[in-house]
Amino acid sequence: MIIKNVRILGGEPVSIRIADGVIAEVAPGLDAPEAIDGAGAIALPGLVDLHTHLREPGREDAETVRTGTQSAARGGYTAVHAMANTSPVADTAGVVEQVWRLGREHALCDVHPVGAVTVGLEGRQLAELGAMADSAARVRVFSDDGKCVDDAVLMRRALEYVKAFDGVVAQHAQEPRLTSGAQMNEGVVSGRLGLAGWPAVAEEAIIARDCLLAAHVGSRLHVCHVSTAGSVEIIRWAKSKGWNVTAEVTPHHLLLTDDLVEESPVGAYNPIYKVNPPLRTRADVEALRAALADGTIDIVATDHAPHPVEDKETEWSAAAMGMVGLETALSVVQEAMVETGLLDWAGVAQRMSALPARIGRLPGQGRPLEVGEPANIMLYDPSARTEVDPSAFASKSRNTPYEGMTLPGRVVATFLRGRPTVLEGKLV
Repeated sequence: MIIKNVRILGGEPVSIRIADGVIAEVAPGLDAPEAIDGAGAIALPGLVDLHTHLREPGREDAETVRTGTQSAARGGYTAVHAMANTSPVADTAGVVEQVWRLGREHALCDVHPVGAVTVGLEGRQLAELGAMADSAARVRVFSDDGKCVDDAVLMRRALEYVKAFDGVVAQHAQEPRLTSGAQMNEGVVSGRLGLAGWPAVAEEAIIARDCLLAAHVGSRLHVCHVSTAGSVEIIRWAKSKGWNVTAEVTPHHLLLTDDLVEESPVGAYNPIYKVNPPLRTRADVEALRAALADGTIDIVATDHAPHPVEDKETEWSAAAMGMVGLETALSVVQEAMVETGLLDWAGVAQRMSALPARIGRLPGQGRPLEVGEPANIMLYDPSARTEVDPSAFASKSRNTPYEGMTLPGRVVATFLRGRPTVLEGKLV
């Protein structure tokens, strides 16, 4: 297979020859009658998501491994990490192997299960971390995402345990006693709307504690979906100490603010903007963008959280938290980071492919587009402008905050080890 006329990381046009799932040659002018014409698209390593909710097993009405990875492929992803808050919870070797096998059988990208930190996500007893690490799924990322491991002793034990197999604990930083009944970011807008506030300190206090714990035991900590300027400063301080702390930000926290809860196109209290952690202020957004640009925040992760219509189209207090994000992630990052001059395409590839693969310990993903490397490739047209139409999503769910918005860029093609999963923007 030859993919011609593409610009690796936005550089000069070249062709890429693929043989046996590996990049065999990169040079100008390569051609063949059956060559795929990239038409000047940017070529990036296949994207890697460290934070995806595939919902299977248990909530197949919202998403399945098949539909979730179709959505991922449409977004340019060649690997995703499937979070543990399924039903049953992925807290045993048996469940993570079930998700892993579903990925092997049905997925359009690699699926790597995330194991729960505690049994049933209940925060009382450590789950089978070692058994999940030794299973066929070879789990290396553990998280109770959706719930915080708020018990400091349990968190310390988890950090100590995963050191044995080079694992990482990915913390959902939310002090539950400070967010009891919370509905949105605590601030001026929550006051006007009469919604219980979700204070920034509830996130920041847990991050500070866990950075100290990770340093104390010499383990790896990853902070999920950072959302406040204060969290950025704590993570920056931890990194200045040389501690092994990494962090992610979601596309929606790079673009959207809590004002939308009051001023959405369809009026106030639109549950499409209800997410955990909540949308924050413009000052927080600016701090998150700067932190992603300077490396304080390492990666972009989608926190793709599909929900059926009945769970979102209801009154605010009863609505589920979360947004789908796999198919719009790169466009939002282009809008927030590339078009603002904060990142170039090499920086995007680092934060959406290379570093997520490194944190998740995926040696075959996030590799540079060079001879001898796996042919995990996505082609992207940054000049396109597309109105977001959720009815066209591959995902089973439609809970996107971008409906009707015009976003930049379009994923043209995705290749998983040389096999096309998307061509001309359509699933293969």
